[in-house]
Amino acid sequence: MKHASIIVRSIGLMIPALAAIENGSPARAADVPAYFKPIVGTETSSPAEIGTKNVLQLNTTMFELYGDAARIFQKNILAQHPVILGLFSGKGGRFILYRPGQPPLDAPRVPIDYELMKSVGHSTMALGQIVAPYVNSPNDKSWRPSMATYRIRMQAALDGLDATALRDDWKPNSRAILQNNIAFMDECLKSDTVTPEGVAEFAKKQAPLLKKNIAWAAQTQVGHWMNVIAGWKQMLGADWDKTYAASNTIYVARQNNILFSVLAQFFGPEAINDRLMLIETISFTTTPDEMLDSLTRIIGDRWVGAAFFGNYYTMDFELMGGDARQAIIDEDAKMKITPTLPPQVPFGSHQWPALITPGPGAKTLADLP
Repeated sequence: MKHASIIVRSIGLMIPALAAIENGSPARAADVPAYFKPIVGTETSSPAEIGTKNVLQLNTTMFELYGDAARIFQKNILAQHPVILGLFSGKGGRFILYRPGQPPLDAPRVPIDYELMKSVGHSTMALGQIVAPYVNSPNDKSWRPSMATYRIRMQAALDGLDATALRDDWKPNSRAILQNNIAFMDECLKSDTVTPEGVAEFAKKQAPLLKKNIAWAAQTQVGHWMNVIAGWKQMLGADWDKTYAASNTIYVARQNNILFSVLAQFFGPEAINDRLMLIETISFTTTPDEMLDSLTRIIGDRWVGAAFFGNYYTMDFELMGGDARQAIIDEDAKMKITPTLPPQVPFGSHQWPALITPGPGAKTLADLP
């Protein structure tokens, strides 16, 4: 009965306001219960504001409807097509194969040699981050605690290197890198200073050693993934020709993206930007669900291009890009600016999704001194 009496009282409070509305006059502030007054005000929206809000709401609702449709699209795609995801990771990447009617298949990880050499190489880069802000600030000793702490970790890594599974013929190079790191830190801590000359000498000494580690790590990673994808292609047989694949990349890893490049060897040039896609992200790592959502969005949008504009790949491109390009050219003419725009490419271009224009300059670490 207690709950019933609360409901009755609540209804009673609402009756005056409802009566005012029925009589054709709005409820006045004085008619509102006292506990409403701090949060209730008089709202006056113009017809233009209401109309604008209603029109803009269509776009907001569009994203909700896209989400609902995407769940259906993804289910249908995975029921009919194998899908391979290549995901960046600090362990040399992760590949997952989705096959219709079967659980996802995770590929075996890259051999630990890759991670060990990458960790050793990164240790030198980390030293650069410690000292770089202070090369022109001899009186600032803020770097000392970080370096002293990292010195302990560096020694522990050097002491344990022989016990790792790293190939024996690759260990001397990693050992030399760690020893040089420690010598550089000891010199900085002893002299209580970081000098541009000292950093330059250290970098010159480490560069040829780092190049070897990088080359061996790349060979380990590529050899592993080439074998994995070759095995999956053989396993899928005729279904390979309807398989979709995507790998993710952050900007810094877009050029020469390793996982995408491995996939391209098996999919071939005609599949690039069709069944094989490079999806840019804002972080190094992306979850499988996020990748599947992105892939589904790309594939799911293509029917729109075909149905409304007569081209299956139209929605792979910025839809307003063509008209915006002409608008930019027109505005450039008004401002007497020479247009800076890339060449136009056809919808559905199979061009490599990274920089491909040749030119002078170093292109690999081997080209550098």
